[in-house]
Amino acid sequence: MLKVTPGSANHVPLAFDVAQTHGILRRSEHQIEKSSDRFGWTSLYVSRQYERPYADSYAAVPDHLVILHLDGPVAVERCLDGVRDRMVIPPGGIFSMPGGMPFSVRLTQPLHSVHFYLRDAILREVAAESWCGDPANIELPPCFGDVDPVIASIVQAAGHSISDTESGSTLLADHLARALASRLLARLPAQGDFQAGVLSPAQQRRLRDFMATHLAHPIGLSDMAAAVGLTPTRFSRCFRRETGTTPYHYLLSARLRHAGTLLRGSALPIAEIALACGFSHQEHLTRMFKRELGTTPAAYRRTLKH
Repeated sequence: MLKVTPGSANHVPLAFDVAQTHGILRRSEHQIEKSSDRFGWTSLYVSRQYERPYADSYAAVPDHLVILHLDGPVAVERCLDGVRDRMVIPPGGIFSMPGGMPFSVRLTQPLHSVHFYLRDAILREVAAESWCGDPANIELPPCFGDVDPVIASIVQAAGHSISDTESGSTLLADHLARALASRLLARLPAQGDFQAGVLSPAQQRRLRDFMATHLAHPIGLSDMAAAVGLTPTRFSRCFRRETGTTPYHYLLSARLRHAGTLLRGSALPIAEIALACGFSHQEHLTRMFKRELGTTPAAYRRTLKH
């Protein structure tokens, strides 16, 4: 079991890439379908792949691995501290390995999977605010074949988020990282309660001003939290309590409202409006506009002329 020690999230590297993982994903027999390398995320790393049978040993890494089995059942053998176990893991089953723990593994059959690496600094941050005691006393156990629908849904969402370029939102990645950290901690005994507060009127004004100024640029959870002087985890909790929604969906709504304003009040091409509102391209704006508002930007603009 890993003992989590306190530390500063300021030491998180600028980007989390495959070179910082155990090395399973760099095996030549595996077929990587999608990964988060190109997004430059700092709080998590995620990869979706087709794994072929293999057996190997891996040195410890600092961050925490959760593998979601997308099909099966598949027999997996694991060795920790010289103790060997064998488990038939069903679809939706979890194989997890805390940071700081070396292990050996043997996959006996082909497998479609999602690998989710959670940055240790994010786990420490969430632990510091969600536990009454010292985060140094928290120990994460490895999981071997557990079925946890909450963890599965979070890892699945991360896997879907790397499907195309416009899905690679830093804010969404930060949200998923903290959601997984919260769930892993919730599975442990003696968890303290979050002391969630609310955003003051001054903080709400600063947040609105920050978003209005930076709407055309990528905005992460840590950026929004810094604008109001809170840690990302406490900000996320306060924000949801205040608004009833997540920062990700709030930001999306703000961008769509701004797009609607520009569609009504300017003659800018839709492609330029998309970029001005923080969408990666016109198709991204069109997809989100249609999903949230039930119409496309072009159709919306046409209705204003009648």
